Amino acid sequence: MPKSLFWGFVAILIFMTGDGVEQAFLSKQIVEMGFSPADSAMVFTVYGVTVALGSWLAALFADIWGPRRTMLIGLMIWIVFHVGFISLGTVPEDLNMMLIMYGLRGFGFPLFAYSFVVWIAYATPHKKLPTAMGWFWFAHSLGLGVFGSYMPSFTIPAIGYNGSLWLGLIFVIIGGLVGVLMTKGNYEKPKNENPAETIKKGITILFTNNKIAIASAVRIINQLAVYGFVVAMPLFLTSEEVGFTTSQWLQIWAAMYLVNIFFNLFWGFVANKMAWNKVVQYFGCIGLAIACLLFYYVPITFGPNYWLMLCVSGFFGAVLGAFAQMSAIFAAIDPENRGAAMSIHNLSAGLSQFIGPALAGLLFSLFGTEGLVWSLAGFYLLGFVLAQFLKIEQEQPLAEKESPNLVNKAL
Repeated sequence: MPKSLFWGFVAILIFMTGDGVEQAFLSKQIVEMGFSPADSAMVFTVYGVTVALGSWLAALFADIWGPRRTMLIGLMIWIVFHVGFISLGTVPEDLNMMLIMYGLRGFGFPLFAYSFVVWIAYATPHKKLPTAMGWFWFAHSLGLGVFGSYMPSFTIPAIGYNGSLWLGLIFVIIGGLVGVLMTKGNYEKPKNENPAETIKKGITILFTNNKIAIASAVRIINQLAVYGFVVAMPLFLTSEEVGFTTSQWLQIWAAMYLVNIFFNLFWGFVANKMAWNKVVQYFGCIGLAIACLLFYYVPITFGPNYWLMLCVSGFFGAVLGAFAQMSAIFAAIDPENRGAAMSIHNLSAGLSQFIGPALAGLLFSLFGTEGLVWSLAGFYLLGFVLAQFLKIEQEQPLAEKESPNLVNKAL
């Protein structure tokens, strides 16, 4: 881990814990208010739109204003609209205000978290990028997927839904202040480039750099199963055909995140010894193609075997971690335009959050679970082919291509 960025990683862990508090119960809370599942889905859809847009803007604004200032803006947006979401939305049970406030809050998390990704890309020596990005995804997943998911199971019985939402605000404030006030690390701001040109590059780089376009496709494929399975697998695994309980499914899925956080780091160390794109190809793409099929054929063959499915889910999380190298690959493809490159990385991550559930819903309704898992496996095999074109010249450190004196502090 880059020592100068240590407090930034701590900040991401704490911030994402608060940001992820409601993911385990918000849909249920909205339905219990008397609204329909479709209304609940609309709240998450609006949120997803702003997250995707904010993810793209985060890297561009980090180039324009510096990552520290962009993180501060993201923190302020999150706080203001989260308070509005609770006080004007969930407490009075006003669906329209929930749509507006939760949607606008969606800009906050990516502006904070993904600006720090840009900071890592600029401040970390070239050869250490995979490990540094692995630490980011370790902190991100531990906060969002583990602490943020498990904490409500203890807080809801004690302080209820809205009390848990207020608790999330406390975590975000603490994490945000740690990130903005305590994070160090050098950051070389792009020279003599106006904001309009920076934003323009955040679009045109897709068409001027073929590797960025290919990497974008691989990054979208990366999490198709993650977001697709949360739509289809609860229906399949808890059906009479298989027989798991809902609680068992939630624990099985949580095991994926728990294993994933450690393998985000593990594959970073592996990538220090072999080509980054090979890690994505052989462990990420091939591994997830196999994991998708196991999620169907293991329960069909062995029935509701809880411990066996925990192993399958753990394998899924382990090979998913190999895709953490995509962050380093984006940063290294175009080192002179890292902000623009990372903006496409972030946008692709956001698009995966849309495409995954939509694709899963369509394929599941047309072909059932078996057709879904084979289709997803096919996408990962396509990713294997595309990742072949993402070879990075790792022998030449980034510092040799640029000014060796990175002394400008993040604004």
